[in-house]
Amino acid sequence: MNILVIGYVWPEPASSAAGYRMLALLDAFRAQNWQVTFASPAEKSIHRTDLPARGIREVNIALNCSSFDEFICDLKPDLVMFDRFMMEEQFGWRVEKCCPQAIRLLDTEDLSCLRHARHQASKQSGQVELDVPAELLYSDLAKREIAAILRSDLTLMISGAEIELLTQTFNVDPNLLLNSPFMQQPVLPAQQQQLPSFGQRQHFIVIGNFRHAPNWDAVLWLKQTIWPRIRARLTEAELHIYGAYPPPKATQLHSPTQGFFIKGWAEDVNLVMQQARVNLAPLRFGAGLKGKLVDALACGTPSVTTSVGAEGMAAEQHWPQPVEDNAEQFADMAVALYTQPEPWLEYQQQGFTLHNLRFDFARHADALIERILKLKRELDSHRLANFTGAMLRHHSMKSTQYMAQWIEAKNRKIDS
Repeated sequence: MNILVIGYVWPEPASSAAGYRMLALLDAFRAQNWQVTFASPAEKSIHRTDLPARGIREVNIALNCSSFDEFICDLKPDLVMFDRFMMEEQFGWRVEKCCPQAIRLLDTEDLSCLRHARHQASKQSGQVELDVPAELLYSDLAKREIAAILRSDLTLMISGAEIELLTQTFNVDPNLLLNSPFMQQPVLPAQQQQLPSFGQRQHFIVIGNFRHAPNWDAVLWLKQTIWPRIRARLTEAELHIYGAYPPPKATQLHSPTQGFFIKGWAEDVNLVMQQARVNLAPLRFGAGLKGKLVDALACGTPSVTTSVGAEGMAAEQHWPQPVEDNAEQFADMAVALYTQPEPWLEYQQQGFTLHNLRFDFARHADALIERILKLKRELDSHRLANFTGAMLRHHSMKSTQYMAQWIEAKNRKIDS
């Protein structure tokens, strides 16, 4: 098959969980010996991965420009994957016009409208927000995002909790969705034994891209409320905060006297995670699955998180590590985990088991490929069954098309 991926950004696996999840999807396609082209209108960053080294062609594309039509007509992809709904809005109508028989696959990474609604609720309450009122959830953002899901032939959802929300609250047909979580290689017993022990590790770690609002909020909550409680009881402990693109407002929080260290970019996430004794993820809002928790499982670093952080991580099973939404009790759990080797080791072993069962690359990659091949065989009947999607493509895509063409004409006039 000939695959075109339209990226919102160029993949940066060392910067975000979304980056390394995208690479896992691309690797799954390449493992089939499928031809893969990755195209994006974003500027190439210095931290982007080397896609040509993985056998993937790179192409820069432009927004609101008919040059994309020429490009895709020449490429003739069998499948086009949109990286988040904004790319489907921008390019979906062009794909349908130029390559109507190409499968249109949407990868959400997380459900943006849910993350946004929880953010608004947390701003109002200052608390962890898992369930949000309908007036926040049924937003214009939700209408745009779910419309993109309905227009697509299949949408990859990283969290089963979000599939439940879409099917039960928004009445999305389950046949349009596929649960496709993080895909990683298992941590074998020999690898587990080589990791640093409880006594060889020290300090707390926090990790996450500073551009992601839930991560920045977590840093502020730690600084203002949670970390002072931990530090008062563990006077020698330090909190090391890693993340890509730290802004000045973050670096200004750096305070060695308080044991609060803004470390910034981590060249090797696994290395710094393996040296830490406890991972903290005090997320008051967010959506999807949390890559920082998956990384911690693989590195044998037990975590303390909130109900938002733990959501969907263990599928139908129980999340096997401490969960607390109250700041004071969160700090108590962090101190207990840091100072008690026996429960720490138990949490570590349960984490390895969960990681290898829940995020196995081979199992999820096989399920994805099987679903794509089935969809290719049954594309016409699949689309006939999605009449709502056909209506949305007929109406909303026309408005998107005309707006894009108006912008393109305006740009040509300016250039001339």
